Amino acid sequence: MQPIRLLSGLLTVGGWTMVSRVLGFVRDILIAAWLGTGPAHQAFVVAFSLPNLFRRFFAEGAFNMAFVPMFSKRLEAGEDAQSFARDAFSALGGLLILFTLAAQAAMPWLVLAMASGFRGQEQFDLAVFYGRIAFPYILFISLAALLSGVLNAAGRFAAAAAAPVLLNVLFIAAMAGAATLGGDVALALIWAVPVAGVAQMALVWWAAKEAGFRITPHLPRLTPELRRLAIIAAPAALAGGVVQVNLLIGRQVASYFDSAVSWLYNADRLYQLPLGVVAIAIGVVLLPDLSRRLRADDPEGSRDSFSRAAEFSLILTLPAAVALVAIPLPLVSVLFERGAFGPADSAATALAVAVYGAGLPAFVMQKVLQPLFFAREDTRRPFYYALAAMVVNAAVAIGLAPFVGYIAAAWGTTLAAWAMVALLWRGSRGMGLPARLDDRFHRRLPRIVLASGLMGAVLYGAGWALAPWLTMATVRYGALALLIGLGIVSYFGAGQLLGAFRWSEFRRAMRRQR
Repeated sequence: MQPIRLLSGLLTVGGWTMVSRVLGFVRDILIAAWLGTGPAHQAFVVAFSLPNLFRRFFAEGAFNMAFVPMFSKRLEAGEDAQSFARDAFSALGGLLILFTLAAQAAMPWLVLAMASGFRGQEQFDLAVFYGRIAFPYILFISLAALLSGVLNAAGRFAAAAAAPVLLNVLFIAAMAGAATLGGDVALALIWAVPVAGVAQMALVWWAAKEAGFRITPHLPRLTPELRRLAIIAAPAALAGGVVQVNLLIGRQVASYFDSAVSWLYNADRLYQLPLGVVAIAIGVVLLPDLSRRLRADDPEGSRDSFSRAAEFSLILTLPAAVALVAIPLPLVSVLFERGAFGPADSAATALAVAVYGAGLPAFVMQKVLQPLFFAREDTRRPFYYALAAMVVNAAVAIGLAPFVGYIAAAWGTTLAAWAMVALLWRGSRGMGLPARLDDRFHRRLPRIVLASGLMGAVLYGAGWALAPWLTMATVRYGALALLIGLGIVSYFGAGQLLGAFRWSEFRRAMRRQR
């Protein structure tokens, strides 16, 4: 077996994801400045969320969670993996064309399902209009995700990880062009969505072709392999549906509070930076690696991959979570507070950032634990766990909303994430050696926690000391950079001294990557 270099792959995917997320910050800063939290921004949030909601079913969600293990095992066994990929590509494309046409007709009802609090307001009609423009993105990004799965199974991560960069580049270009020419910034932004989908699909299709996988569509046909794929994907689709119900619950609650949809969106964008960099890298690299190791009957290798993925994710996630809880207001005010986005918006968004930060480790650990199930083509139990997490989310978000307002939606999301992790961990206990964290992980975990706690104390104290400079327009970026720099230095310095990690491990991985 040609093993996937786990840490090297994580660094490749994480590096490109970091570039994408940084550009995403630039994008969201511009959106906040030009659109604020008004009707156009709220309509854009809902319209852009619609294809991304269903994307969890067809792209990196249910379909790919079933497709990647099956493709990886065929590739490992030397079977005709390319024909299987072509059949899956054609079937998925045909299904999504029909689905996109149906969504165009049903768009008013889809918007109501996302944000019924918009009914009778200006943002409802805008969301319907924007949603019809944006929805074809689901077709292109889902096919791009399937092609990315082909590349990832072959141990080629760069092109698939770089594709999201195109989305943010095109968003920024569209907004800047519209603002320069005096056009409608929101309209330019929403038209950039399907254009970006085409660009992303083209990039990964070309990369797959260069890697020796020429995936060309044909008339869909229901082969025995596709029947098995559908049987495996169905529970994962239901699980994906439950996850999306969680998001819908939060957005529905927020839609009844003025500007809350925008506050939660901006908070989500901030915590998605570490979540995306780590969780996407873990999910992309770990699933094909575990699938191929299980096919090769390598339990020790599977355990090492699982343990290193968990260790690497917590090395990066725990300090990020502490930072989001310790200094949310400086982060939000410096990054977003300008133009139409005022101090009240910063305060409300910062509260949501802190709550989401408390759930960040849970969101990432889900990506570490789920491949244990999906690599075994077990999609049923994650579905049942997701149902239980949905109940937790609904009870918290809806039950607390009359008492604490919009922030109940964020608490529901965070507590549901921790419930999901607890269930996944308990369910994986019967999987034997590959699902057991090794001694190295157990030695390092308390050291990672301690280093993160020390960093949190440094950030909190430095944030208090730098508060006057963080509010001055001329120096606030420098003050925030200094604050973040102090946090990074304190964490990695403490981590190295405590033995939470070793720089030599990262250097070796970078050399293998080159």
